[in-house]
Amino acid sequence: MPRKATPVEAPDVQAAASPHPYKLTRVGVRGVKKPVTVHRPGLKPTGVVATFDLFVDLPKTQKGTHMSRNLEALADILDEEIRDEVPSLENLCRRLALRLLDKHGYASHAHVKAEADYFLTRTNPGGKATIENYRLLAEAEALRGKGKAKPTASRRVGVQVVGMSACPCAMETARHQMTEAGKKPAANLPFITHNQRNVVTLLLNLPGERDVEAADLVDVAEAALSAPTFELLKRGDEGALVIQAHHNPRFVEDVVREAVHLLGKRHPNLKGSSLFVSSEAQESIHKHNAYAELHTTVGAKE
Repeated sequence: MPRKATPVEAPDVQAAASPHPYKLTRVGVRGVKKPVTVHRPGLKPTGVVATFDLFVDLPKTQKGTHMSRNLEALADILDEEIRDEVPSLENLCRRLALRLLDKHGYASHAHVKAEADYFLTRTNPGGKATIENYRLLAEAEALRGKGKAKPTASRRVGVQVVGMSACPCAMETARHQMTEAGKKPAANLPFITHNQRNVVTLLLNLPGERDVEAADLVDVAEAALSAPTFELLKRGDEGALVIQAHHNPRFVEDVVREAVHLLGKRHPNLKGSSLFVSSEAQESIHKHNAYAELHTTVGAKE
C-alpha cells in the first residue's frame, strides 16, 4: 500500500522580502461587521452591530501582513467578551489593539476603529417620546514597548450627531434688506434665514480608566447646534423647532466652538484630554457644504 505523501506547508509569501522596502503606516482590513454586547454599569446590556477597521504597521523588510490574524484577534476577543462583559466599545477596541500586537510580532503599532448605530429616547417639542438614531464611534491604538516593557494603549470615544443649524449671515442680510426697503422687522423676533442639516462629530481621548457616557457627548453636540432634529414631528412641533433654530443662528464655526466650550464646562475632570470636533452643514442655498473642525484639549483656554 503506497504511503501517503506528507503535506507540504504552503510558503509564507507575506514574510518574503519586499521589492520596494518602504515601511507602511497601516495595513489591515476594513468594514468587518460583528454583533457586540456592551455592559454599562447600572444599565441593561445593550446589543449593537459594530463595524471594525483593524490595522498594524508593516516593516519595510516584509512584503505583506498576515491579515487573517486580524480576524482571528477579533474572533478571540468577541469570544472572551461573552465571559468578561466588556463595558464599552472603546474598551473592546483597546483589547483588540493589544491583541493585534500579540498576533503580529513584527508590528510596533496597532490601530482599531469601530462604529455602531446608537439609539436614545428623546422628547420632541410636542412632548412625545421618540427614539432617535446617532452614531457611536470608538478607537484605540497600541504601541509596542521597548525591550521588555509592556505595550501601551490609548482609547477614544465619540459620537456623530445630525441636527439643524440656521445661518446668521443670511438672517442679518435679509433683516438689513427688509429694513432698507422700509419694512422694519420686529426687534423681538428672529428673522428669516436658510437652514442646514448639520452633522457634528465629537471624538474624545480617555485618559487612564476614565469614562464618559456616549449619551453625554450626544447632549453636548445637540446643545451646540441651532436645534436638534427628530424623526417624529407634527405640524406644531415643526413650527416650534424652526423657531428654536432661528433663535439660535450658528455658523459651523460657532457649532464647533460651542461644543468645545460645553464639553470643558460639563467634564472638568477630563481637562487636558485631546479632543476633535467637527461640524459639516449640508447647505440649502449652495451646492457645496460648509465645514469647520478643531483639534484641541478639554478645557483649553479660549
